[in-house]
Amino acid sequence: MSGSADSLNLLLLNVGLATHNADWNWKDISSPFTRIYYVAEGSASLLLPGGVQELKENHLYLIPAFSVHSYQCNAHFSHYYIHLYEDTRTKTSFFEEWDFPVEVCANHLDLDLVKRLCEINPAMKLKQSNPNTYDNNPTLIQNIIKNKQRALFERIESRGITYQLFSRFLKDAKPKIEVTDDRIQKVMTFIRKNIYEKMTISQLSEICNLSDDHLIKLFKKETGSTPLQYINHKKIEKAQLILAFNDTPIKNVAYALSFENHSYFNRLFKATTSMTPQEYRDSHNGLSKS
Repeated sequence: MSGSADSLNLLLLNVGLATHNADWNWKDISSPFTRIYYVAEGSASLLLPGGVQELKENHLYLIPAFSVHSYQCNAHFSHYYIHLYEDTRTKTSFFEEWDFPVEVCANHLDLDLVKRLCEINPAMKLKQSNPNTYDNNPTLIQNIIKNKQRALFERIESRGITYQLFSRFLKDAKPKIEVTDDRIQKVMTFIRKNIYEKMTISQLSEICNLSDDHLIKLFKKETGSTPLQYINHKKIEKAQLILAFNDTPIKNVAYALSFENHSYFNRLFKATTSMTPQEYRDSHNGLSKS
């Protein structure tokens, strides 16, 4: 895990304390940033594809970017929220490689750390809790710029705190794909680092000194998918990030990721995300959320 940790770059977007009275009930949220919650008091539920997670006092919760989820709150509920954007312009995403627990018990320092993070970042508090008001392309870009314009000492202290809180989830984190063969790991790393390029099986075979057939069989044995399926999955993940953060025409996004057929890109995107590229972009410009 140490190699991945060295490349981790989390930018603080928002932090603050939110108090609700049966009014924290947003549905089908999927954002290009990661959320950490510290529950101060009260009760609420987090609805995830894998089931319902009851939120408990003095516990921390992690929702990685692009995780579809909903909230259910029928009573008083108070929590601290921390929104983090992972800068992955030149490297693979930390969250692409690891599965993290949703819930961990907070230790005796965590509440003080969260309060300190709020204290030194008062301008990063959300004005409203409705995702429509902040989970959109213009606001996300403004928050990233605001983060980088802060004083150096504030950025360093904030980063130290966010990394401490994030580290609470690392103890029980597990690799998403348990790869034991170094040759396959080498191929996967190459794919992630060259995600904008067109890649062929023959090119990947040369990297690990295997025949095409041997590579396909070994890759599927190690990862559960073929090299082409893995490449397409990673390209669609990258497309989600591009669509959420800029207005590049969808056809150009497809071409930038080396899809020669725009229609195929659209079909693959919908099969992977259950939305067309345009529907996905609209959802991050405040046009389709409920």
